[in-house]
Amino acid sequence: MNAGSQPSFVDTSVLVYAVADDDPARQLVAQTLVDTLAAAQALHTSTQVLQELYVVLTRKVRRKFTNAEAIDYLDRIARAPVTTTDYRLVRQAAELSGSDAVSFWDALILVAAARSGSTRLYTEDLQHGRTVLGVEIVNPFRRARRS
Repeated sequence: MNAGSQPSFVDTSVLVYAVADDDPARQLVAQTLVDTLAAAQALHTSTQVLQELYVVLTRKVRRKFTNAEAIDYLDRIARAPVTTTDYRLVRQAAELSGSDAVSFWDALILVAAARSGSTRLYTEDLQHGRTVLGVEIVNPFRRARRS
């Protein structure tokens, strides 16, 4: 996983695993990644990711976060650059999803990652090792699954 100082976009699931105790092996990997990127000021995300993050933390994890806990975590993540989902991004994602066989929601993430200047997208939801729009897709949990 070699997270360094290069701008890197972090998807919802990675941010959830970093703070939810549903999967201890993935939690350790995600916490380390998020902490490393934040310390290097290399963490990037989007308004879409923050919206999904709030919903997952307050409704879908085993120990649901209170509203205040979720907002506190959102505030911490939002200290990093946040790409806004505007119409131009939506349109580019629609074009990508129509031409590249990815879902619209995944295309929104890929376009936001590219727009943010990130060279990597950390996610478990797309094909590891693939590069789309100049952004390398990295599944930080690949090794954690084999252990």
